[in-house]
Amino acid sequence: MSDSTLEYYSRNAVSFAEATFAVNMQPLYDEFLPAIPEGGKILDAGCGSGRDALAFKNLGYRVDAFDACAELANIASFHLEQPVGCFSFDELRATNTFDAIWCCASLLHVPKAQLPGVFQRLQNALKPNGIIYISFKYGEGERTADGRAFTDLTEQSLNTLLAQNTGLKASNTWQTGDQRPGREHERWLNALLERVSGE
Repeated sequence: MSDSTLEYYSRNAVSFAEATFAVNMQPLYDEFLPAIPEGGKILDAGCGSGRDALAFKNLGYRVDAFDACAELANIASFHLEQPVGCFSFDELRATNTFDAIWCCASLLHVPKAQLPGVFQRLQNALKPNGIIYISFKYGEGERTADGRAFTDLTEQSLNTLLAQNTGLKASNTWQTGDQRPGREHERWLNALLERVSGE
């Protein structure tokens, strides 16, 4: 995550959390949760306000969470009533730990050239039969908006990145509209990833 992106979230943590916490994510949960064992362990990677981690915790899953923004990690910790890590994807060192990893609108701030390495770290943190949910704004290339750096992906560009020795493949991809009021025209690429056989 770029310094300017981190500064944006540090400066706007409270308003960002308030604007996103009540967004209905149930359709995405319905795609993600059926593949996870009852009481399984989920990592919310780039957790923001902790909205999704709290939903998973309330459903009986064991949850860990982290965010690169200290202010958002503190807000998430308050909601979850448990510690939330403050570090970046580059600093993820877990191995064979999680039944599933949730990366909702968080990897989109990773520079495109760094994504294969981040995918490798996520794969390392995953148990052999685990899954990863990811989402990116739909499109091609890298851009800056409101001081934040974004990497936009399509199905093809995602598969190209995954083919770069990440140990992962997309088992399902689909597009959705933004769930926030007034932003329904914005398209998102969603994907479920799993280990390549033998990895």
